[in-house]
Amino acid sequence: MGCGRVGSTLARSLEDRNHTVSVIDSEPDAFRRLGPGFNGDKVVGYGFDQQVLERAGIRRADAFAAVSSGDNSNIISARVARETFGIQQVVARIYDPGRAEVYQRLGITTVATVKWTADQVLRRLLPAGAEPNFRDPSGTIRLDQVPITEQWVGQRTIDFQAQTRSRIAWIDRLGEGMLPNRDTVIQEGDLIHLVMREDGAAHAFKVIDRGPEEA
Repeated sequence: MGCGRVGSTLARSLEDRNHTVSVIDSEPDAFRRLGPGFNGDKVVGYGFDQQVLERAGIRRADAFAAVSSGDNSNIISARVARETFGIQQVVARIYDPGRAEVYQRLGITTVATVKWTADQVLRRLLPAGAEPNFRDPSGTIRLDQVPITEQWVGQRTIDFQAQTRSRIAWIDRLGEGMLPNRDTVIQEGDLIHLVMREDGAAHAFKVIDRGPEEA
């Protein structure tokens, strides 16, 4: 639901991946954003109207995304799709971060666009470690992108994880992603994607900056 810039981009991206897509919008002119090559259904109406959802094929759907410009419309539509039609994969775009957290706890996946955008800008303004690449909705777990420092080159990743009390999700090495194992050794130029608890971030970055302890 919603054929603005986000909705139209999402619909085309799904169709490019060979999914069948129906798009709902209350303004017929909005469908022009889909372009002439879009082959899915275009349904005029409101996504929280059960009859409109029926016309869009909700009973055959595997997933539903509510990405209009209105928080109320998005959350009501998401709840109708989930609670009335039993769609399990439901995502709602929410501008208000507080409301997004509430609905997240109710089991509806939300994308809080304002908070996400602010976090992305902050991450690029502040020093490394000040803001993570990703933080889970509860605020407990974070994912950081950490350039490796010289003192860690030659150290085993298993020792790095033990000392920083974190987990390496993957390493970008020479332009490719790799999953470390017990024998992986950190190399110069590695970019580490690190998962840690929010309350352990200060310790992790202190250890990273200090360097490894002697065995």
